[in-house]
Amino acid sequence: MKFIKSFLVFVILNFTALFIGSWLMAQGPQNRWYIDLNKAPWTPDGWVFGVAWTIVMICFSAYMAYLYPERPTNKIALLFAIQFILNISWNFIFFDQRLINIALVNIVVLAIIITAFLFTYLKDLKGKSILILPYLIWLCVATSLNLYISIYN
Repeated sequence: MKFIKSFLVFVILNFTALFIGSWLMAQGPQNRWYIDLNKAPWTPDGWVFGVAWTIVMICFSAYMAYLYPERPTNKIALLFAIQFILNISWNFIFFDQRLINIALVNIVVLAIIITAFLFTYLKDLKGKSILILPYLIWLCVATSLNLYISIYN
């Protein structure tokens, strides 16, 4: 029951971040500016982003639901808050403000935070740490897409 309550709290928080991020990205991928960008040949279809982020946030919510009750520290809360802000702000910086290079820095810092979660708490969560890997893998893909756009536009 403890896991389910924590899981639901983190699902609500993480999907709230996705909702706010989507709201802040103006027209996002439908925007003429984005459509006209030179994008990486490996850029997935638009629907893949929604599916990927859904899977990422469900897994990350489970990861946090295992981690936070085990070690409810200010450090974990701070890391979570930073990733929350970075996750939301990337959409605004990239799509709304069109600051591609600043968005790249944002997503790299986000990847560093998620990597810090993985390695800092690997001993605590052991096999459950696999739940954060979809987030880290997706951030690597997203970072490569942002980097390509930074270089070729």
